Amino acid sequence: MNPTDERTAVEEFDVVVVGGGPAGSTAATAVALRGHRVLLLEQQTFPRYQIGESLLPSTVHGVCRILGVEEEVARAGFKTKRGGTFRWGRNPEPWQFSFALSPRLADPTSFAYQVERSRFDKILLDNARRVGVDVREGCRVKGVLADEERVRGVNWTGPSGEIREARARYVVDASGNGSRIHGEVGGSRTYSDFFRNIAVFGYFAGGARLPVPNDGNIFCAAFDEGWLWYIPLRDDLTSVGAVVSRESAAAIQRDPVTAWRRLIDSCPEVRDLLPGVPQATEAPYDQVRVRKDWSYWKTRLWRPGMVLVGDAACFVDPVLSSGVHLATYGALLAARSVNSGLAGAPDESRLFDEFEARYRHEYGLFHEFLVSFYDMHQDERSYFWKARKVTHVDTSELEAFVELVGGLASGDASLGGPGQSVQSGQSGQAGARLAAASSELDEAVARLPDSAGLRNPLFEAATIRQVFQEGAVLQERGVFGGPLEDETPQRPGGLVASEDGLTWVDPGR
Repeated sequence: MNPTDERTAVEEFDVVVVGGGPAGSTAATAVALRGHRVLLLEQQTFPRYQIGESLLPSTVHGVCRILGVEEEVARAGFKTKRGGTFRWGRNPEPWQFSFALSPRLADPTSFAYQVERSRFDKILLDNARRVGVDVREGCRVKGVLADEERVRGVNWTGPSGEIREARARYVVDASGNGSRIHGEVGGSRTYSDFFRNIAVFGYFAGGARLPVPNDGNIFCAAFDEGWLWYIPLRDDLTSVGAVVSRESAAAIQRDPVTAWRRLIDSCPEVRDLLPGVPQATEAPYDQVRVRKDWSYWKTRLWRPGMVLVGDAACFVDPVLSSGVHLATYGALLAARSVNSGLAGAPDESRLFDEFEARYRHEYGLFHEFLVSFYDMHQDERSYFWKARKVTHVDTSELEAFVELVGGLASGDASLGGPGQSVQSGQSGQAGARLAAASSELDEAVARLPDSAGLRNPLFEAATIRQVFQEGAVLQERGVFGGPLEDETPQRPGGLVASEDGLTWVDPGR
């Protein structure tokens, strides 16, 4: 049966990907590069608006290079981002986080981009088409086709309302936090009370820039009610958003524009970058939007025939610009498992357990870092910051984090004491670890003024090194064709990536 014959009611593919954002495009492209038949169904028509505009180097120089799209992204003219600038913690003056001073991020690739997601996402989706993915926009997936053994495909509605079926060996759900089908893998979403915030954001037609060479940095400024981001997208376009307590939700929903303006005025460091600058009037940047900025993870990320990636799987607070990284990284992990399964690897469970263990591990590192990062900001007068101290993390949340994210599923007990269970004290160990990490970050920031730009004390902090380690390996794979050091399994009996990064290899064979 011809998989592109529009007259057929049922079509056959190797893989169906639901969702065309960075996670979906990455998964689809990485599978198609191995010669498999891939259908990608996207509900909207690109270009379309999306938030999450600040990238990390691992996406640009790692994932994009593996997918063969790095040069096109470079030609797009996005604003270069060399790090981050923060007004955060005890230091009253802003401080810099530079990618260039990481020992593993060499200068030629020690940058990322601030991107207009409408353009960036379309570049990735068009690249998927170019490598052979059958991309269909304006198509709404209604549900999955499954039996007792596995998921077998999806049913979907086309642009004209026609109902179709696509059968496949694997379904990849990359349809975002509003996914209609993530529940098909089983399990549930676990929400973090610590990060249950709300974001209100919009755009200005310009704005001041930080001094060169940091003029493309994201600027994150803590203030009494939460924190603000300031992202220079173009000379005439700046993304500005406030992340505040969920208790502010009613007032923000009632009048988002007034709330947004008031929060900006409450933070002098951001307010003073926008003197007399008007709100943007070009679509789609002419709106002020509100989003629940709640971190969550799924208790299960796959079942036979189906896997979750991107926001369908997990989401974490955006202060470190980790959203696109986690989405594309998880999608690449899933593609390795899918490619290996389609190539006839005998143990499907082992393939997808490797995907899930690594994905949870990476999410856990970012979650742990961000809890510690929030904790280092000292403001005892503020309800927002008092409620986000490690000492106020609920025991049940720590237990859930240790069990579901911190490593028990992956065999990594880094958040707990050796040989201990959650019930016998791992949550207490986790709390102590988070507090120690916060103190280490605080001390590293305090040493920045004495570093003379020759080193970055932040990368001497264990938490920082760990959170960027896997991203650095991705970059090395993209730039050099493989990691600079021999890759070892992340856990006993685990797998490692193939040379091209598209499948799993058993190092014991």
